[in-house]
Order: sequence, then structure tokens, then C-alpha cells
Amino acid sequence: MGALLQVIFRLLGGGIGGNVVGALLKNFSLGPVGNTIVGLIGGGLGAQLLSSTGSLQGTGMIGDIAGSAFGGGVLMIIVGFVKNAMAENS
Repeated sequence: MGALLQVIFRLLGGGIGGNVVGALLKNFSLGPVGNTIVGLIGGGLGAQLLSSTGSLQGTGMIGDIAGSAFGGGVLMIIVGFVKNAMAENS
């Protein structure tokens, strides 16, 4: 049950991170649903990457949430940047 709870917190943190970045950086925003989806993906990947490098070792649940929020926010910026670049070229 602990691993499932950890995954849920990572996804929630990523979703929150994606929406916070979308609200702060309006030009990169994909809308509430897009921000949440990209944040969920980034949260799962970001927390996994940080935990595999040992960056989150010993931080517990707070570290997982912070790492996933960071990952969700970073992926949100990357996807928003790509979306804007593609819109400028068309």
C-alpha cells in the first residue's frame, strides 16, 4: 500500500506543479486540463528521475511531492515552449 500511496502523491504533486506554473506563466499555459495532464506526466517522471539519482533520499513524502511538483512544472514549461514555437512557425 505504501508504494501506491507514493505514486498517488507524486501524481498529485505533478498536477499541482503543472497548474501553478501554468497560472504563473500564462504564455506557456495549455489550459487547466492540459496543465494537469502534462503536470501528471512530469510529476511521475520527475520524481522517478530525482529518486533514481538519490536526490530525494531521506526526504520522505514531502520530498516526493516537491520533486514531482518540480518535474510537473518543468515539463509544463517545456511543452508550453514547444507549443508556442510551433504556433509561430505556422
